Amino acid sequence: MKNRLGRLIILVRDYEKSAAFYEEIFEFERIFDMTTDKGQRFLQLGDKENNVGVWLLKAEGQEQEARIGNQTAGQPTLVIYTDDLSKIFHRLKSLDYNIKLAPSGEEEYNFLHCFDYDGNEIVAVELKEDPPN
Repeated sequence: MKNRLGRLIILVRDYEKSAAFYEEIFEFERIFDMTTDKGQRFLQLGDKENNVGVWLLKAEGQEQEARIGNQTAGQPTLVIYTDDLSKIFHRLKSLDYNIKLAPSGEEEYNFLHCFDYDGNEIVAVELKEDPPN
């Protein structure tokens, strides 16, 4: 059996402002962007080559709106592997995004913690070897 990750769904307040974070900081591309006849929009950003990424969905109703930025009860929402943590750190600073933990290092990796536009905690990791499959 072969399985692979497709999309991680993140509830958002504003599609464009939320998308801008992933495009500006991580250079994610718009993989899929469609609005149904009923007005529901599906916006996926990420790695076009592997069709993996985040799927932004606008929160509807009080229950979903209350979960924006806290879908994981204070734990990080996702980990993104990068080959240039320094570039990500400098982009976060220059665009005035909230950085929870500045770049730190271990023997095998360097990492930082930041928050996206909606307050979801993201961990960016630069491995000294290729990421695990």
